[in-house]
Amino acid sequence: MKETEFRIYGYRWVMLAVYMLAIAVNQIMWITFAPITKDATVFYGVSDLQIGILSMSFMIVYLVVSIPASWIIDTYGIRAGVGAGVVLTGVFGMLRGLFATDYNLLLIFQIGLAIGQPFLLNSITKVASRWFPVSERATASGLGTLAMYFGILLGMSLTPFLVNGRGIEGMLFLYGSVSLITAAVFFVFAKERPVTPPCRPDQEERALAIDGMRLLFRNRDFLWLMVIFFIGLGVFNSVTTWIENILSPRGFSAEQAGITGGLMILGGVAGAIIMPILSDRFSKRVPFIKIALAGATLSLAGITFTESYILLLVSAAAFGFFLLSSGPIGFQYGAEVTFPVSEGTSNGFLLLMGQVSGIAFIFSMDGFKSPVTGSMTVPLSVLCVLMLISFMLSARLKESAFLTGNNKGQPQLKDPVLLTENNKGEAL
Repeated sequence: MKETEFRIYGYRWVMLAVYMLAIAVNQIMWITFAPITKDATVFYGVSDLQIGILSMSFMIVYLVVSIPASWIIDTYGIRAGVGAGVVLTGVFGMLRGLFATDYNLLLIFQIGLAIGQPFLLNSITKVASRWFPVSERATASGLGTLAMYFGILLGMSLTPFLVNGRGIEGMLFLYGSVSLITAAVFFVFAKERPVTPPCRPDQEERALAIDGMRLLFRNRDFLWLMVIFFIGLGVFNSVTTWIENILSPRGFSAEQAGITGGLMILGGVAGAIIMPILSDRFSKRVPFIKIALAGATLSLAGITFTESYILLLVSAAAFGFFLLSSGPIGFQYGAEVTFPVSEGTSNGFLLLMGQVSGIAFIFSMDGFKSPVTGSMTVPLSVLCVLMLISFMLSARLKESAFLTGNNKGQPQLKDPVLLTENNKGEAL
């Protein structure tokens, strides 16, 4: 059988870098007020809940905008889809900085930023598939997801220092300036696609959003994956939201809770780098999803019950490492098992599951905490059981046909011969 030859370009890393920058900045905008809730309530003269709504608006808006955003990404491509998210982030980020003292305007601008989020997040696998060969796509998706975590980490750690030095107005103006610069950088460097595709022609063709949705809901593996994402992302969103409330009834301080939450994100950053690379290296998706869910279940139990601060830190780091590493591998697995459904559609539905469950789990944890002590051990125990169920469901997943060679009788769909700009036909 004649080997298929196709070319990959070094510029794929430039494209991924500007995309990662756009995601990170948008996530900074989302998390801005979480670490300065008390300062913000005083500055704006509003309640804690009203400040919380500034962040919660991103989850709520995502439920409405996700599917239209996926359709635009699939129909008009990366520069239009991601570009819309970049423009919304830049414009409304700057408006936040210019009108920083008015809470009502701030909420409107925050909703504008929230509208931009799904255009960015739903494009992760689209960028990976358009610019990267199959053997690098989980790695590229992992780095795109890593940008989400890195943006959250920067927003959580930098915002309090900026508020102390510049005040809330100065902090918002600085973030707005960065968002405008990021928009300019994106449109200067971003390209729609490489000159030649990085994969075989039969791996490139995709069904658009409307047709893709019909195929998604007839795909058993993707339906199980949606349930897994519903549980996993919901657990992560609720645990990170209530981390201080989870730990304070056991005698841990706010500072210790902050360190625990930060270590959880750092663990996720490490996991999003290491696990997708291993997935690509061994050409496997399902085993790594199983490992991630098993590790996340055990470490969540540690967060739920431990009284030792050292064990708490270890559990938090492990929880972030395993649970957040499952995201990019799951995104890529979903894109592969639903082929030819467009990546924007599959990616968008998985994230949509996490937004729905995030809102439900956050309110449920608050509603079922102990009315006397405020302990969240009972709702956390329920989350542990749900994580165990997600692990059990992962046993029903079949390996991606892109990697096993079961896709309509095709041979194994690893990249055959990859040509770079400079190797003149030599296999990598």
